[in-house]
Amino acid sequence: MDTAIPNWLKKRAELTPDRTGLIFGEDTYSFSEMFEHSVLAAGRLETIGAKEGVRVAVLLSNTPDSVFILHALQMLGSEIVILNTRLAAGEIDWQIRDCEARLLVVEQRFAETAAAARAMGGGSITLVVSEKLNEMPSDAAPHLQEEYKLGQVSTIMYTSGTTGNPKGVLQTYGNHWWSACGSALNLGIHDNDKWLCAVPIFHISGYSILMRSLIYGIGVDLHAHFDATNAVNSIKQKGITIMSAVAAMLSQIMDELGENSFPASFRCMLLGGGPAPLPLLEHCRSKQIPVYQTYGMTETSSQFATLAPEYSILKLGSAGKALFPNQIRVIREDGLAAGAKMEGEILVKGPNVTPGYYNRPDETEAKMEEGWLHTGDIGYLDSDGFLFVLDRRSDLIISGGENIYPAEIESVLFSHPSIADAGVAGIDDSKWGRVPAAFIVKKEGALLSEEDVIAYCKNRLAKYKVPKLVFFMETLPRNAAKKLVRRELRESSKGGEGPL
Repeated sequence: MDTAIPNWLKKRAELTPDRTGLIFGEDTYSFSEMFEHSVLAAGRLETIGAKEGVRVAVLLSNTPDSVFILHALQMLGSEIVILNTRLAAGEIDWQIRDCEARLLVVEQRFAETAAAARAMGGGSITLVVSEKLNEMPSDAAPHLQEEYKLGQVSTIMYTSGTTGNPKGVLQTYGNHWWSACGSALNLGIHDNDKWLCAVPIFHISGYSILMRSLIYGIGVDLHAHFDATNAVNSIKQKGITIMSAVAAMLSQIMDELGENSFPASFRCMLLGGGPAPLPLLEHCRSKQIPVYQTYGMTETSSQFATLAPEYSILKLGSAGKALFPNQIRVIREDGLAAGAKMEGEILVKGPNVTPGYYNRPDETEAKMEEGWLHTGDIGYLDSDGFLFVLDRRSDLIISGGENIYPAEIESVLFSHPSIADAGVAGIDDSKWGRVPAAFIVKKEGALLSEEDVIAYCKNRLAKYKVPKLVFFMETLPRNAAKKLVRRELRESSKGGEGPL
């Protein structure tokens, strides 16, 4: 029998109705107010076809109305296909046809792109502009789900598609529930907790914060987009205790802080997207800012492993250990378990791991083995059981028979005082097959040459890992979660003009 849990937002509004659940700029909403807004949205969405079992795609940014729509669809029992707002019309068309969505809810600013996508698909999907929902009659009493079955699909998020067309990752109510529980068993829950969300809510890192808010009963300070000044001000002025970020965001925050620090009430910077460079961690430690490095993905409904701050220097580069409900193992190419510090593919197992990919039985079967998910990431476990993620298998550079992990080189580059951002990708080479190239964003006013970068790396890396070319750029390609998109780096190096 599939275990059921009461409707999360309704239950939260019953338990702590007056507690602040959402902050957006100067606006605040209690959990009871959030429930009321979401019920209104549910009634309007139901009149246009949203209901239990109906797949609804959304193009929504970080706004309170977006939050209410997502909660409304969840309470109606619709399967929510959460689309990346940066997608082009052709990509939207492909994904909504692939997932067989019947309704597409978009903000006005995405309406033109969505309409173009709808036209490509033959106009078979109903397109609704979210702002128009507020103009609809509000007297309809929606049929809300009283309970959520943990095995039921709640959301579908498409992977980035680095190895072909993106795949729709199925995420159940149980996946989100156990993701929240695993994080709580690690970080704890404090009565005064407020979580700053400056990552997109269409990404698992942002959406999971919304789910934790309901389950824990804590407030979310939602930002339209990441801005270091706004983030620092919120932490100082709004009693923020937790923030999710990646290394590039944290670096900007530390620059913004200058000689100042955070209030003692701030207790956790949850860091995803890869390990942070040592100088950044040391800077945070000097200001008594706890940094928890994490490992997770869309398929694990956010964080899966976490490194506590007391190990951030001792186990530099580690993503920590699997959270309480989870398991991690590393296997060699022959399928046998890898020994301590032996590189191999990372496999994960736990109640927050996806049941599979939508309408992809062959790929689901290929990736899942007796509950273990093959992540496609390369890493190792040290003798103490700490996980070290080296890189994506698809980003691995094989140069003259040697394996080179871009993330290792990037960590060295980030430690340079004149480098604001850095990325590494493999480019074709007639002698070695592929060689590493560095893509650098200099700090404002910094004087830095290709020779300087190469010399710096030579003192810190084996010769075969030293970048053979250095490209200076204004910005680096990063996705909505601020993760580096290395395939775009590779494309930018093909102009044949040498260093930029």
